[in-house]
Amino acid sequence: MVSVQLPDGSRREFPAPVSVAEVAASIGPGLAKAALAGRIGRGEQARLVDTSFVIDGQDVPLAIVTDKDADGLDILRHSTAHLLAYAVKELFPDAQVTIGPTIENGFYYDFAYKRPFTPEDLEAIERKMAELAKKNEPVLRKVVPRDEAVAYFKSLGEHYKAQIIESIPPGEEVSLYSEGNFTDLCRGPHVPSTGKLKYFKLTKVAGAYWRGDHRNEQLQRIYGTAWATKEELDQYLRMLEEAEKRDHRRLGRELDLFHLDEHAPGLVFWHPKGWALWQQVEQYMRAVYRDNGYQEVKGPQILDRTLWEKTGHWDKYRDNMFTTESEKRDYALKPMNCPGHLLIFKQGIKSYRDLPLRYGEFGQCHRNEPSGGLHGIMRVRGFTQDDGHIFCTEDQILDECVAYTALLQKVYKDFGFEHIIYKVATRPEARIGSDESWDKAEHALMESLRRSGCDFEIAEGDGAFYGPKIEYTLKDALGRQWQCGTIQVDFSMPQRLEAEYVAEDGSRRTPVMLHRAIVGSLERFIGILIEQHAGALPVWLAPVQVVVANITDAQADYAREVAKTLQKQGLRIATDLRNEKITYKIREHSLQKVPYILVVGDKEKASGAVAVRARGNQDLGVMVLDAFIQKITSDIAQKL
Repeated sequence: MVSVQLPDGSRREFPAPVSVAEVAASIGPGLAKAALAGRIGRGEQARLVDTSFVIDGQDVPLAIVTDKDADGLDILRHSTAHLLAYAVKELFPDAQVTIGPTIENGFYYDFAYKRPFTPEDLEAIERKMAELAKKNEPVLRKVVPRDEAVAYFKSLGEHYKAQIIESIPPGEEVSLYSEGNFTDLCRGPHVPSTGKLKYFKLTKVAGAYWRGDHRNEQLQRIYGTAWATKEELDQYLRMLEEAEKRDHRRLGRELDLFHLDEHAPGLVFWHPKGWALWQQVEQYMRAVYRDNGYQEVKGPQILDRTLWEKTGHWDKYRDNMFTTESEKRDYALKPMNCPGHLLIFKQGIKSYRDLPLRYGEFGQCHRNEPSGGLHGIMRVRGFTQDDGHIFCTEDQILDECVAYTALLQKVYKDFGFEHIIYKVATRPEARIGSDESWDKAEHALMESLRRSGCDFEIAEGDGAFYGPKIEYTLKDALGRQWQCGTIQVDFSMPQRLEAEYVAEDGSRRTPVMLHRAIVGSLERFIGILIEQHAGALPVWLAPVQVVVANITDAQADYAREVAKTLQKQGLRIATDLRNEKITYKIREHSLQKVPYILVVGDKEKASGAVAVRARGNQDLGVMVLDAFIQKITSDIAQKL
């Protein structure tokens, strides 16, 4: 007798071994049709299996997975990645398949092919995928010895796939999945047949390196998305379309904010308007430092190799560091600011009365990111962090974290972000420090969020080897998530660099170091801001807050006088005195997303007033200049 326990607590018995599909059919035809896979076991021990998986035990916990489950959607996407590879092999038999995992909102598959895939190729591949899906071919699983699988893929000329299998220890078995004429290596599970795959779209093709190593061959990566319903697919594609309109790279060009150049890959050239935006963010954060007990410091860009060896970065992070040599000494451009702050802390004797001691720096860092991973100003090789480090005792961790969360919430709100996701990353298996210290640090982080009224997730084992952390993730106007802020508890680096303070009893003790950043990389955060506001930045951040435009040359002097008065109020002003129609000027500056356009004609000149147009084609009528100054000053004060 075979029996299964279902999630609702009911129990079903069968006279012989039974497949997951048969269990679903015994519950009802609707579930049998919807079943994509099964989940065997409970909690962390649960595992996903195909619907063909046979159960032959007593009281086996089983849940039927459908496309309404997160696991079900992941299985749909993974199976669609295989369908993509199937279609590519049908259309381009000489292409070699490599890997095809799921990613957030979709999947990709990497291919080696003799020429670049074109947009027309992608359209043909997508049509072929739909054709193959309609055949509703069964997806069949087979387990074979590792060496047999290697020989099989080599016989097909699939050398990349054979390499993957050769990395598996000899004597092991591997699972293969076949649909129609296509067979692929995969752990699974997969949908029972290709007919389950209905709502998908290929989105783009990009370059990728074999196994993610820039020293290896370059492959072609085809991205796609897949959903359970047409409505969900359409909604996601609309979001992608809106995201394309908001793309910071496109807006950076259109609004003349910055550019990237092949002479300096991964580094940003800021134009005057872009640098004005940068300065608003930096000066705002500088005021945050000043008003919350931080002392601003500045460390050097280049530090000796021996320091990076002491911190452990030379061994673990060497490939990501830019290095140089002078007078037979090795140096590295700093990839982070923390060692420099520790060296500053060590100057002079520190007492327990000096703690907590908060340092802040707009520290420029360099990391040798792979060229394939660079993305506009969101991921670069040279960036500036709003970096801060708090030196404190273990007893001060809780209070510092509570204060930091409140500060971070205010900053994000001022920049237009209301929704924050909180996550506590706890101790990994490989770690340093005593369990007592970890207990205290983790408790302090969690309790700080409770006291702040924040719901949070636990990311088990995701902490750094030296301490746990809180991750703060923003959700933007399109629902996308950006992990920006963090606070990390570090027991290790102060000890490695022999930082000490004099305790109340006169003994020498090692401080706890809290690494914290609110916006993180200023480059990345500005990119997020541009996309969040679709380039129409709030008045307080806008590079140009007001344009003063005359109707004819007769008002040119008055326009200059208005601009000069506004500049004296600390506003960022531009004038447009060109011999162009005023409608042309208004349209041009509207496309530049300037918050306010002030039009001056003979009537405005005679009365000392301005005709005010607000962004979004709003005609606010004629105002005396003092009234407009009062309005825009109020906007800025309210961070509008």
